[in-house]
Amino acid sequence: MRQWYYIFPRNTGLSIYIWVIFCVLPFYFIFRSTSIWEIGVGVLLTLLFFAIYWFTFNSLEPFMYIGLAMEFMINIVMTILYGYVYFALFTAFFVGNVRGKAGFITMYVIHMVVIVGSITAGFFFNYSLFLNQLPFLIMTILGVILIPINRYNRLKQEELEEQLEDANRKIAELAIVEERHRIARDLHDTLGQKLSMIGLKSELVGKLLEKDPAKAKKELQDVQNTARHALKEVREMVSDMKNVRLEEEIAHVEQLMEVAQIKHEIIIKVDQSSLPMLMETVLSMCLKEAVTNVVKHSQADHCSVEFSETEKEIRLQVEDDGIGKNSVPEFGNGLQGMRERLSFINGTLAITAHSKGFKVDMTVPKILRQMEEV
Repeated sequence: MRQWYYIFPRNTGLSIYIWVIFCVLPFYFIFRSTSIWEIGVGVLLTLLFFAIYWFTFNSLEPFMYIGLAMEFMINIVMTILYGYVYFALFTAFFVGNVRGKAGFITMYVIHMVVIVGSITAGFFFNYSLFLNQLPFLIMTILGVILIPINRYNRLKQEELEEQLEDANRKIAELAIVEERHRIARDLHDTLGQKLSMIGLKSELVGKLLEKDPAKAKKELQDVQNTARHALKEVREMVSDMKNVRLEEEIAHVEQLMEVAQIKHEIIIKVDQSSLPMLMETVLSMCLKEAVTNVVKHSQADHCSVEFSETEKEIRLQVEDDGIGKNSVPEFGNGLQGMRERLSFINGTLAITAHSKGFKVDMTVPKILRQMEEV
């Protein structure tokens, strides 16, 4: 429920004490009258004005228009009979509260016509009274011109800020969901194969314990080594969970291909330092996944990695001469994970098999970089 003090407009550049004066001031003009009925009518109109203002200020637009129409009429009567025009400032703030553009412009123009017309008529009925307060009348007209526009623009800005805040909140929620998916994919890629290997070798050890203890011991050592390696990879994944630097990942994939005895060529035509962190992290993870697939599944002798840049996008291509040239594989967890990561930054993934091997082509639009620079 609205409190009584909401009758005073906020964010207009005028202190609340000034608004209190405008609330008390009409009684000064009213009690200058000598007729009892004029005083009674003036007090009644003043109380009615504030009642209408209070009840309809935050109402739906049909009721707002009715409230404004009644305020316009009260302004005309108070101006002509008592020379009091300063209710126009309250009404100006009310007009600025109209959300629809057409409604705002209509009420704004009507209010201006009403005030200027009332003041002009007041000069004919009581020339000396209006002439004495001419500077204040000019200030009131300026307020009638500026206050609605200021209020209308402020409300629009608040709406945009709320929409931006809501969008940021949704982005944060999506980022959390994406991070969970990423962790799940990385755990699958890191532990899935090794845990399967550990399970198979453990079963084999159980079968060999009586038949061939020496071989069982060797298989058990393999299980231990595999478990240690899996633990090491999990620790590395947790430590690198926040951000992945592209330079470090390039060095890692070079080392990986050297160990796998795959001849490789890495061409970089992009300024890595200018890449946004989110883009760099996603590309690094996709590069790792693509090269890991080459090492594990392609049986390739040569692999090339190329980073290039066009006017509109950043491109990462990983191409090998392995068995992928015979067919395009289905999207497994690894390739599907790459596609999902890239889609998070509006990137695309294209996979082709050709006569010379297998090619993974990733593109990311530069709009992400431009937004970060702005």
